[in-house]
Amino acid sequence: MYDKTTDYLYGLIKEFLAMPTETEWLEFKLNNESPDEIGEYISALGNSATLMGKHFAYLIWGVENKTHKVIGTTFNPKESKVGNEELENWLLRLLSKRTHFIFYSFDYLGSPIVILEIQHASESTIQFKNEEYIRVGSYKKKLKDYPALEKDLWRSFDKTPFESDIAIENVTSEVVLKMLDYPAYFDLLGLNLPDDKNGILHYLEQDNIIQKSIAGKYNITNLGAVLFAKKLDEFRTLKRKAVRVIVYKGNGRIETTREQIGSKGYASGFEGLISFIDNLIPKNEVIGKALRKDVSMYPELAVRELVANALIHQDFSIKGTSPTIEIFDNRIEITNPGKPLINIERFVDNPPKSRNEELASLMRRCGICEERGSGFDKVVSQTEYYQLPPPKIDVYDEFTKVTLYSHILFSQMSKLERIQACYLHACLKQVNKEFATNPSLRERFNIQEKNRSMISRLIKETIEAGLVKLADPNASDKTKKYLPFWA
Repeated sequence: MYDKTTDYLYGLIKEFLAMPTETEWLEFKLNNESPDEIGEYISALGNSATLMGKHFAYLIWGVENKTHKVIGTTFNPKESKVGNEELENWLLRLLSKRTHFIFYSFDYLGSPIVILEIQHASESTIQFKNEEYIRVGSYKKKLKDYPALEKDLWRSFDKTPFESDIAIENVTSEVVLKMLDYPAYFDLLGLNLPDDKNGILHYLEQDNIIQKSIAGKYNITNLGAVLFAKKLDEFRTLKRKAVRVIVYKGNGRIETTREQIGSKGYASGFEGLISFIDNLIPKNEVIGKALRKDVSMYPELAVRELVANALIHQDFSIKGTSPTIEIFDNRIEITNPGKPLINIERFVDNPPKSRNEELASLMRRCGICEERGSGFDKVVSQTEYYQLPPPKIDVYDEFTKVTLYSHILFSQMSKLERIQACYLHACLKQVNKEFATNPSLRERFNIQEKNRSMISRLIKETIEAGLVKLADPNASDKTKKYLPFWA
């Protein structure tokens, strides 16, 4: 693992000591350990870093402000408490829930130093005790007293996408090549691997995998780290974004039989992830004319698309959670942080809208997901081909879950499942420039012609639910065709 407590921290101190004064994103202290002051500084410095175009802000103990002389400090964040609560937990509880910071304690030339590194505000302001702060020059102020700065700060949130934020700053080219699986990048894009280091770095920079930094060094972007990290846990702000796969015994969460947390970046580790999931999914034995073979309970293409969508469309600003695949005896649930940006009833026909367009684009170029607008179509098509219940989409406060169910007969499906399946069938037909009909639905559910009245009843129920409509109200019973409500 790249050791941030040595080269990186020493480099930071040297750089900061050489600066003539404190800045909007940098503050020196000696022994001030007031918890409220620290919380207010996290808000002020983090918000100001966003305004100044910095990825991190810093509060440093052990350096004299006016002279920049290293004095050392008695402040020890690991031993500091507020009442009976550890300082760090106390701060996390009272700051905005998407605030990220870390304390580093180390000796610099024999003097104890503490660096508080604060990730810049993204998507919304950093608050402490429901109050927002900002730096005006080297002074900490309440943001509400500076409406022009507040307006500029909110504008800044629309300028820097997650992918362009920095995962690790100011590392050498050797560290870049050590931390990133660059051969996978070239392999997935079908590019020849350059003969020298400079050629490799050139391609990585062109795709925003890395950015040039100061003194001939590089920043690894979130895009580069989350897609091509050899080990995601080497990137502090992304290690909780690794994919989790959990297998349960039975249909509940009482007993876990296996749990695995991925280590690789999403792109470089995707094929391995899909193979791992496929090996864990129960198989059904099918007897053909001459051979027996095991067939996965769920179509691999559908699982592949849903996992890719969970990775691409997640909300990275939600901390402490990651895409999760949970496998039960009768279903598989795929969950990602964040709500979808389009109506879930229009997943089949609407092009996907992603928070992470650069990540989505590169994943498509790598062949990991389908072109725009075709991914969920294939999920529905595959569930119909396997004659499974319709995929179920649930949206909660901070995450989205899609469930694939194992095969059951039409008679075993609930009324809601049948209606949803009928609606999705009509959607799929519409995007293929076709119509849903009684015969097409009988084929979808494997219902014989003599039981066409069952499907007629289902169509009536789906019309009453407001999900499908007649294409031609004057058509005879045998020639009736149906459209989704939005067509």
